[in-house]
Amino acid sequence: MTDNLSIVLVEPQGPINIGSVCRAMMNFGFTNLRLVNPTKHYKSLLAKKMALSAFSVLEKALVFNDLKSALSDIQIAFGTTRRFGKYRKNFFTPSGAALKINKSYHDTNCALVLGPEDTGLETKDLDLCQHFITIPTHEAYPSMNLSHALSILLYEISIKSDAGVNFFNPAPKKLADGDEIEQMFDHMKESLVNIDFFDRQNPDHLLRTFRRIFGESGLSSRDVRILRGLMSRIDWTEAQRRKNSL
Repeated sequence: MTDNLSIVLVEPQGPINIGSVCRAMMNFGFTNLRLVNPTKHYKSLLAKKMALSAFSVLEKALVFNDLKSALSDIQIAFGTTRRFGKYRKNFFTPSGAALKINKSYHDTNCALVLGPEDTGLETKDLDLCQHFITIPTHEAYPSMNLSHALSILLYEISIKSDAGVNFFNPAPKKLADGDEIEQMFDHMKESLVNIDFFDRQNPDHLLRTFRRIFGESGLSSRDVRILRGLMSRIDWTEAQRRKNSL
Protein backbone atom coordinates (compact mmCIF):
# COMPACT_ATOMS: atom_id res chain seq x y z
CA MET A 1 0.00 0.00 0.00
CA THR A 2 2.91 2.37 0.64
CA ASP A 3 3.79 2.65 -3.05
CA ASN A 4 0.35 3.63 -4.32
CA LEU A 5 -0.71 6.01 -1.55
CA SER A 6 0.22 9.68 -1.89
CA ILE A 7 0.01 12.34 0.79
CA VAL A 8 -1.23 15.65 -0.59
CA LEU A 9 -0.82 18.87 1.40
CA VAL A 10 -2.87 21.77 0.08
CA GLU A 11 -1.20 25.14 0.63
CA PRO A 12 0.85 24.16 3.67
CA GLN A 13 2.01 27.34 5.36
CA GLY A 14 4.69 26.29 7.83
CA PRO A 15 8.02 24.65 6.98
CA ILE A 16 8.09 23.10 10.47
CA ASN A 17 4.76 21.38 9.82
CA ILE A 18 5.95 20.19 6.42
CA GLY A 19 9.08 18.72 7.95
CA SER A 20 7.01 17.02 10.63
CA VAL A 21 4.75 15.52 7.97
CA CYS A 22 7.79 14.03 6.21
CA ARG A 23 8.92 12.48 9.45
CA ALA A 24 5.47 11.00 10.12
CA MET A 25 5.37 9.58 6.62
CA MET A 26 8.76 7.94 6.96
CA ASN A 27 7.76 6.50 10.35
CA PHE A 28 5.15 4.40 8.57
CA GLY A 29 7.03 3.76 5.32
CA PHE A 30 5.27 6.26 3.04
CA THR A 31 7.36 8.43 0.73
CA ASN A 32 5.03 9.90 -1.92
CA LEU A 33 4.46 13.53 -0.94
CA ARG A 34 2.69 16.10 -3.10
CA LEU A 35 2.53 19.80 -2.25
CA VAL A 36 -0.05 22.17 -3.68
CA ASN A 37 1.10 25.79 -3.74
CA PRO A 38 3.27 25.45 -0.61
CA THR A 39 5.03 28.23 1.25
CA LYS A 40 8.16 29.27 -0.62
CA HIS A 41 10.18 28.24 2.44
CA TYR A 42 9.04 24.61 2.31
CA LYS A 43 12.62 23.36 1.90
CA SER A 44 14.10 25.70 4.48
CA LEU A 45 16.44 24.75 7.31
CA LEU A 46 13.47 24.64 9.69
CA ALA A 47 11.79 21.98 7.56
CA LYS A 48 15.04 20.04 7.33
CA LYS A 49 15.58 20.13 11.09
CA MET A 50 12.08 18.77 11.72
CA ALA A 51 12.28 16.11 9.02
CA LEU A 52 15.72 14.87 10.12
CA SER A 53 16.42 11.61 8.24
CA ALA A 54 13.09 11.92 6.41
CA PHE A 55 14.19 15.06 4.52
CA SER A 56 14.60 12.89 1.40
CA VAL A 57 10.78 12.69 1.29
CA LEU A 58 10.64 16.45 0.94
CA GLU A 59 13.45 16.55 -1.61
CA LYS A 60 11.50 14.16 -3.85
CA ALA A 61 8.12 15.81 -3.27
CA LEU A 62 6.10 16.82 -6.32
CA VAL A 63 4.87 20.43 -6.37
CA PHE A 64 1.65 21.54 -8.11
CA ASN A 65 -0.15 24.82 -8.62
CA ASP A 66 -3.59 23.43 -7.79
CA LEU A 67 -5.22 20.34 -6.30
CA LYS A 68 -6.80 19.28 -9.58
CA SER A 69 -3.34 18.88 -11.10
CA ALA A 70 -2.04 17.07 -8.02
CA LEU A 71 -4.85 14.51 -8.32
CA SER A 72 -4.65 14.07 -12.09
CA ASP A 73 -3.35 10.49 -11.85
CA ILE A 74 -5.07 9.66 -8.56
CA GLN A 75 -8.07 7.35 -8.78
CA ILE A 76 -9.45 7.70 -5.27
CA ALA A 77 -8.88 10.68 -2.97
CA PHE A 78 -9.78 10.87 0.71
CA GLY A 79 -10.26 14.45 1.89
CA THR A 80 -9.75 15.16 5.58
CA THR A 81 -12.29 17.59 6.95
CA ARG A 82 -14.65 18.65 9.69
CA ARG A 83 -16.94 20.46 7.25
CA PHE A 84 -20.21 18.59 7.58
CA GLY A 85 -21.98 20.05 4.54
CA LYS A 86 -25.33 19.18 3.01
CA TYR A 87 -23.79 16.98 0.33
CA ARG A 88 -21.23 15.32 2.56
CA LYS A 89 -22.98 12.97 4.94
CA ASN A 90 -20.88 9.83 4.83
CA PHE A 91 -17.64 10.25 6.71
CA PHE A 92 -15.02 7.65 7.47
CA THR A 93 -13.23 7.51 10.77
CA PRO A 94 -9.47 6.92 10.38
CA SER A 95 -10.04 3.25 11.17
CA GLY A 96 -12.85 2.91 8.64
CA ALA A 97 -10.87 4.68 5.94
CA ALA A 98 -7.90 2.40 6.59
CA LEU A 99 -10.05 -0.68 6.08
CA LYS A 100 -11.49 0.77 2.88
CA ILE A 101 -8.06 1.64 1.50
CA ASN A 102 -6.53 -1.73 2.32
CA LYS A 103 -9.44 -3.89 1.17
CA SER A 104 -11.13 -2.02 -1.67
CA TYR A 105 -8.28 0.06 -3.05
CA HIS A 106 -5.25 -2.12 -2.41
CA ASP A 107 -4.02 -1.77 -6.01
CA THR A 108 -5.46 1.68 -6.66
CA ASN A 109 -3.66 5.01 -6.76
CA CYS A 110 -5.03 6.70 -3.66
CA ALA A 111 -4.36 9.97 -1.89
CA LEU A 112 -4.89 11.42 1.55
CA VAL A 113 -5.60 15.12 1.11
CA LEU A 114 -4.98 17.53 3.98
CA GLY A 115 -5.72 21.23 3.91
CA PRO A 116 -4.01 24.38 5.19
CA GLU A 117 -3.23 24.54 8.87
CA ASP A 118 -5.63 27.40 9.63
CA THR A 119 -8.70 26.70 7.48
CA GLY A 120 -8.53 23.09 6.33
CA LEU A 121 -9.75 22.06 2.89
CA GLU A 122 -12.19 24.35 1.12
CA THR A 123 -15.38 23.14 -0.53
CA LYS A 124 -13.79 23.37 -3.97
CA ASP A 125 -11.04 21.04 -2.79
CA LEU A 126 -13.43 18.58 -1.19
CA ASP A 127 -15.39 18.44 -4.44
CA LEU A 128 -12.35 16.74 -5.98
CA CYS A 129 -12.36 13.98 -3.35
CA GLN A 130 -14.45 10.82 -3.50
CA HIS A 131 -14.40 10.07 0.22
CA PHE A 132 -14.10 12.08 3.41
CA ILE A 133 -12.35 11.34 6.69
CA THR A 134 -12.93 13.09 9.97
CA ILE A 135 -11.00 12.53 13.19
CA PRO A 136 -13.36 12.60 16.20
CA THR A 137 -11.60 15.22 18.29
CA HIS A 138 -12.99 17.09 21.29
CA GLU A 139 -15.32 19.95 20.43
CA ALA A 140 -13.42 22.34 22.70
CA TYR A 141 -10.44 22.21 20.32
CA PRO A 142 -11.26 20.16 17.22
CA SER A 143 -8.43 21.35 14.95
CA MET A 144 -5.35 19.13 14.80
CA ASN A 145 -1.78 19.78 13.76
CA LEU A 146 -1.06 18.47 10.24
CA SER A 147 1.52 15.90 11.24
CA HIS A 148 -0.52 14.73 14.25
CA ALA A 149 -3.58 14.16 12.08
CA LEU A 150 -1.54 12.41 9.42
CA SER A 151 0.14 10.17 12.00
CA ILE A 152 -3.25 8.91 13.14
CA LEU A 153 -4.30 8.16 9.56
CA LEU A 154 -1.07 6.42 8.59
CA TYR A 155 -1.00 4.40 11.80
CA GLU A 156 -4.47 3.04 11.08
CA ILE A 157 -3.58 2.24 7.49
CA SER A 158 -0.39 0.49 8.56
CA ILE A 159 -1.89 -1.56 11.38
CA LYS A 160 -4.70 -2.78 9.12
CA SER A 161 -2.36 -3.65 6.26
CA ASP A 162 -0.27 -6.76 5.74
CA ALA A 163 2.40 -5.12 7.89
CA GLY A 164 0.00 -5.28 10.81
CA VAL A 165 0.29 -9.06 11.03
CA ASN A 166 3.78 -8.59 12.46
CA PHE A 167 2.28 -6.97 15.54
CA PHE A 168 -0.36 -8.38 17.81
CA ASN A 169 -1.82 -7.90 21.23
CA PRO A 170 -0.92 -10.61 23.75
CA ALA A 171 -3.45 -13.43 23.75
CA PRO A 172 -5.46 -13.75 26.98
CA LYS A 173 -3.98 -16.43 29.20
CA LYS A 174 -5.97 -19.50 30.21
CA LEU A 175 -6.97 -19.05 33.83
CA ALA A 176 -6.59 -21.74 36.48
CA ASP A 177 -9.63 -23.73 37.58
CA GLY A 178 -11.43 -22.94 40.82
CA ASP A 179 -10.17 -26.09 42.51
CA GLU A 180 -6.55 -25.17 41.76
CA ILE A 181 -7.08 -21.69 43.19
CA GLU A 182 -8.74 -22.92 46.38
CA GLN A 183 -6.07 -25.56 47.00
CA MET A 184 -3.46 -22.82 46.60
CA PHE A 185 -5.22 -20.59 49.13
CA ASP A 186 -5.54 -23.50 51.59
CA HIS A 187 -1.80 -24.09 51.24
CA MET A 188 -1.09 -20.38 51.60
CA LYS A 189 -3.19 -20.13 54.74
CA GLU A 190 -1.43 -23.07 56.37
CA SER A 191 2.07 -21.88 55.44
CA LEU A 192 1.58 -18.28 56.52
CA VAL A 193 -0.10 -19.24 59.77
CA ASN A 194 2.88 -21.49 60.57
CA ILE A 195 5.32 -18.57 60.25
CA ASP A 196 2.97 -16.29 62.23
CA PHE A 197 2.34 -14.00 59.27
CA PHE A 198 -1.39 -14.68 59.55
CA ASP A 199 -3.22 -14.29 62.84
CA ARG A 200 -4.02 -17.83 63.97
CA GLN A 201 -7.36 -16.66 65.39
CA ASN A 202 -8.44 -14.94 62.17
CA PRO A 203 -6.27 -15.98 59.20
CA ASP A 204 -8.98 -15.18 56.65
CA HIS A 205 -8.70 -11.45 57.36
CA LEU A 206 -5.41 -11.06 55.46
CA LEU A 207 -6.14 -13.98 53.16
CA ARG A 208 -9.02 -11.97 51.69
CA THR A 209 -6.48 -9.35 50.61
CA PHE A 210 -4.49 -12.01 48.76
CA ARG A 211 -7.70 -13.26 47.20
CA ARG A 212 -8.43 -9.77 45.92
CA ILE A 213 -4.90 -9.21 44.59
CA PHE A 214 -4.73 -12.53 42.76
CA GLY A 215 -8.35 -12.36 41.70
CA GLU A 216 -7.82 -9.02 39.95
CA SER A 217 -4.67 -10.19 38.16
CA GLY A 218 -6.05 -13.61 37.20
CA LEU A 219 -3.85 -16.66 37.77
CA SER A 220 -2.93 -19.32 35.25
CA SER A 221 -2.12 -22.89 36.26
CA ARG A 222 1.55 -22.03 35.93
CA ASP A 223 1.11 -19.02 38.23
CA VAL A 224 -0.55 -21.28 40.81
CA ARG A 225 2.29 -23.81 40.63
CA ILE A 226 4.87 -21.07 41.16
CA LEU A 227 3.02 -19.67 44.19
CA ARG A 228 2.59 -23.13 45.68
CA GLY A 229 6.30 -23.70 45.09
CA LEU A 230 6.96 -20.56 47.10
CA MET A 231 4.72 -21.82 49.91
CA SER A 232 6.51 -25.19 49.85
CA ARG A 233 9.84 -23.38 50.19
CA ILE A 234 8.45 -21.43 53.14
CA ASP A 235 7.28 -24.73 54.68
CA TRP A 236 10.73 -26.30 54.28
CA THR A 237 12.55 -23.23 55.62
CA GLU A 238 10.28 -23.06 58.65
CA ALA A 239 10.71 -26.77 59.32
CA GLN A 240 14.50 -26.35 59.20
CA ARG A 241 14.35 -23.36 61.51
CA ARG A 242 12.32 -25.27 64.08
CA LYS A 243 14.58 -28.30 63.78
CA ASN A 244 17.70 -26.21 64.43
CA SER A 245 16.10 -24.41 67.36
CA LEU A 246 15.58 -27.65 69.30
